[in-house]
Amino acid sequence: MKKLPPSLAVIFAALLWSIDGFLRQELNTVPSILIVSLEHSIGAIIFLPFLVKSWKSIKTLGQREWVSILWIAIFGGILGTFFYTKALGYVNYINLSVVILLQKLQPVFAIALSSIILKEKLSNKFISLSLSAIIGAYLVTFGSTLEFEWNDKTIIASLLALLSAFCWGSSTVLGKHALKSLPFEAVTSLRLTVTAFFTLIVLFATAEFSMVLELKSVQWQKILMIVFSSGSIALAIYYYGLQNLPASHTTIYELAWPLSALLLDWAVRGQLLNATQLLGALILLVSMIVLSNENYDS
Repeated sequence: MKKLPPSLAVIFAALLWSIDGFLRQELNTVPSILIVSLEHSIGAIIFLPFLVKSWKSIKTLGQREWVSILWIAIFGGILGTFFYTKALGYVNYINLSVVILLQKLQPVFAIALSSIILKEKLSNKFISLSLSAIIGAYLVTFGSTLEFEWNDKTIIASLLALLSAFCWGSSTVLGKHALKSLPFEAVTSLRLTVTAFFTLIVLFATAEFSMVLELKSVQWQKILMIVFSSGSIALAIYYYGLQNLPASHTTIYELAWPLSALLLDWAVRGQLLNATQLLGALILLVSMIVLSNENYDS
């Protein structure tokens, strides 16, 4: 993996994330917290050798490093998914565009926090490319249509979507901070282990862990497929890229997700991109290609 360019690693991770929705369709009757707990627990077991290998370094972590680990495990691994799932729960009352549009603000949080916390320098060129990429991602997602009405449910869903964007955007920055002290394999292992630990506590507290016995073989298959694609494996690939890139750049490469998701939707369901979406895809791709050639200090 170490020969893989970091920018392509993040884009590849985003490509894997785009298949996540297809894999979870068979799991719509399973509580989200149970799915999160199982996939992180299995991933933690897979990456356990890296945890053991890096144990000496882990024991020397300071308070700030542990705060970063806890942040990415709780906010990135649990709360971000929870808020986003809850926001999507309002799609029967509001336009889905509201949730997805506000989720596109994730890079804004990440770029701002990377400048504040990590002291990353943001050039005018980078800011221009970032804006172009966000506009491209917006066009890919919505095309030329965007209509919604504001009401109380819209406001609630919007706040939930903003919270999820903040959780995931801030997790990119705090993940970069943790990667300054540990290799990406160790950070992946710690993230999976800590997330699994907290979700298991929630499961036992709510007595939902007993539903493990009720899972069908096809549901176990989907969970394992998630672990080895859009879950633990994608996370490790993503952290490899993040370790070798500024957090501000990484969050822009993550915008490959809406493009890859739509391309996958076209391949699987035959839904074609319209002219505006194709324009957005071109803007997004060009922005990322130019950005990948920009000099930076990782």
